[in-house]
Amino acid sequence: MPDVDRINFLAKKQREEGLNDEEKAEQQKLRREYIDSVIGGLKAQLDNTYVLDENGNKVKVEKKPTVKH
Repeated sequence: MPDVDRINFLAKKQREEGLNDEEKAEQQKLRREYIDSVIGGLKAQLDNTYVLDENGNKVKVEKKPTVKH
């Protein structure tokens, strides 16, 4: 899990005084790592999620196919 305290520090610094190019790159990298970790955790949780059908049977939640517009 990325360093949330560092993400918050950089966000505050950005609002108050701005960031240099190195800090901006670090901020983007940390934010991407954070988003990826949250998505990964959610996918893992959904992979282990079951619902009960109308007959009381346990049914695994399946991923819906993506629709392209």
